[in-house]
Amino acid sequence: MALQDPDDAQAFGRTVLMGEQVRLRPLEERDLGVLEGWWADPEWQVFQQQTIRPQPSGPNQDLFRRWSINDSGSGVGFSIESLETEQLVGHVTLWGAALPARSATLGILIGPDHVGRGHGTDAVRVVARYGFRVMGLHRIGLAVAAFNSRGRRAYEKAGFRLEGVRREAVFLDGAFTDEVLMGLLEQDWSALQASEAGQVRR
Repeated sequence: MALQDPDDAQAFGRTVLMGEQVRLRPLEERDLGVLEGWWADPEWQVFQQQTIRPQPSGPNQDLFRRWSINDSGSGVGFSIESLETEQLVGHVTLWGAALPARSATLGILIGPDHVGRGHGTDAVRVVARYGFRVMGLHRIGLAVAAFNSRGRRAYEKAGFRLEGVRREAVFLDGAFTDEVLMGLLEQDWSALQASEAGQVRR
């Protein structure tokens, strides 16, 4: 729905990066060491990078800086902060958006101590809202290893649908496994928002 007046515009600006459990904020230098530690942890690399490749300190911090510079319309990156504790719980990015397709890819990292608390699902919902209402995206897509059932459930809760499977596209632990492709279209997201708003009113 189009904004009607300055108060509407200010309310939108105030809330667009806020969820029920998290808020998305700019990357801060103090985040980098924590994010790098999560990114480099072999136990969690299998979900984020679908491989285990230890690296020295430094290069991965530059990755998060690049993902979060937010100086073009083709991508954004945010640190995820808990509303309750004001603690860093992860990082989320949208990248690769370009005309005419207006389709971006989603990537998210949640810290090991914060998994299973709903932060990831809430952050995905918030960044999807930002993508559709601020970036003007038509579609957001992602790829997730078939074994990552926890991640797939979080994406489904945020409205993402199964779009396909890349058979045996991931090699890990000496064997191949499938990669699941999921997507969320703007019209599906809008319908989901309207349905949820109707449930709240009732």
